[in-house]
Amino acid sequence: MAATPVWSVDPRTGKQREQVAVEATAQEVDAAVRAAHTARGALADRTARAAFLRTAADLLDEAAAHVVEAADAETALGPGRLTGELARTTGQLRAFADAVDEGSYLDIRIDRADPSLSPPRPELRRYKVPLGVVAVYAASNFPLAFSVPGGDTSSALAAGCPVVVKAHPDHPATSELCSSLLRRAAVAVGLPADVVAVVHGFDAGLELIRHPFVTAAGFTGSIRGGRALFDAAAARPVPIPFHGELGSLNPVVVTPAAAAERAEEIGTGLAGSVTLSVGQFCVKPGLVLVPAGADGDRLTGALAKALGETEPGVLLDHRMRENFLTGVRERAALPGVTAPVAPGSGGEHTVGAGYLTVPAALLLEGGAYGLLAEECFGPVTVVVRYADQEEAGAVLRGLPGNLSATLQLSSTETDGGPGPAAELVSQVTALAGRIVVNGWPTGVAVAPAQHHGGPYPAATSHSTSVGGTAIERWLRPVAYQSVPDPLLPPELREANPLGLPRRVTGG
Repeated sequence: MAATPVWSVDPRTGKQREQVAVEATAQEVDAAVRAAHTARGALADRTARAAFLRTAADLLDEAAAHVVEAADAETALGPGRLTGELARTTGQLRAFADAVDEGSYLDIRIDRADPSLSPPRPELRRYKVPLGVVAVYAASNFPLAFSVPGGDTSSALAAGCPVVVKAHPDHPATSELCSSLLRRAAVAVGLPADVVAVVHGFDAGLELIRHPFVTAAGFTGSIRGGRALFDAAAARPVPIPFHGELGSLNPVVVTPAAAAERAEEIGTGLAGSVTLSVGQFCVKPGLVLVPAGADGDRLTGALAKALGETEPGVLLDHRMRENFLTGVRERAALPGVTAPVAPGSGGEHTVGAGYLTVPAALLLEGGAYGLLAEECFGPVTVVVRYADQEEAGAVLRGLPGNLSATLQLSSTETDGGPGPAAELVSQVTALAGRIVVNGWPTGVAVAPAQHHGGPYPAATSHSTSVGGTAIERWLRPVAYQSVPDPLLPPELREANPLGLPRRVTGG
């Protein structure tokens, strides 16, 4: 059978640019995973691991012009956005290198033996070890930060796990370029190049999740694709953790007091968040609860004005463009749904931004209106007009899990203390992984306290894919009971030869 070519496509024209690779066969996926499995021992050297991550960041920075040019040609995201994304990507790599050096991610805990307790406590020493080969499924909308050199890859490598990435078909040339830079970085610090590998093709992705040497997977993408892989991971003879980010509506609640205080500001800010990167952020606000009445009308008026002034944009590929147009048509066709600024086609290769609106009472009917509570990828949001807090709360209770939830509150509501605002914070905490007040969810800071995840379908686990604790996904704890000191791993020995932070109980 002839090899299936992998083409780089220009989303601005829909035309093929170049053949980048061929889809990997089952035998080639097996070879990549086995090579990564063989290389895992070399990653046990924490010093080499940290040097590898920093060298990878340096090489990406040195090749910045080439990387940004390649990514823009395949995604149309623009040099400005991609330059920022590259900085985020190299920042992640360096942050995980620092985490490896510092060592607290190992979560070392020592309980001294205490025979006086009832029952007596033996000596216990616990830390975390890497799982093994990790499969990473690259995202379409972040060709760098959530793809080959992105957070899943960098956190897994920091944990000591080799990585095999299933490249996204929207940016295969960028994937190959970044893979070559990471492999060069590995060799430069004395590690095998095979600690990172890339494969292409839908079937290759299925072979990867089923491979017996793959011990965990990270995914960013659609609910349909992610759920299929999640089910495959669970159906293996030995199931593995599947850390998937699948989809999110990212609801926004505007209180009546906030609308009265700054309707125009909120409407304009909402438009900017909805249209950022042509609405292709996973934390785009997709459903907005706005109070009925004059203040809410002022807000939607500002939203309509800002959206109407937004130029049409190019989505990541023409398949996504067609899905966006279909999704908008289906939602707009529901009885009672109107489109004050109609989202849709902006040209042969572009889409125009807009919003739909519906009374909360109709949304609460369920049935076909449930479509409005599903993510529509692209520059559109659904404005739900509610009559009172009880109606707004009922809408929130019917929503699925989300990556984020945003509250727009007035200055008096943020003063603190019990009240409706505090109740809202409590309510949205139950349905989202990140709560934003008087800001917008687009823009996810890479920081130790960050959490990028949420209840299903936002994510398939309770872990984060952004921030320092993302490394925890690729580790498992092991406890050693009454093991003689010379037989312990160096990380747990009494003299602490590696100088690692540890928590000790007892004298």
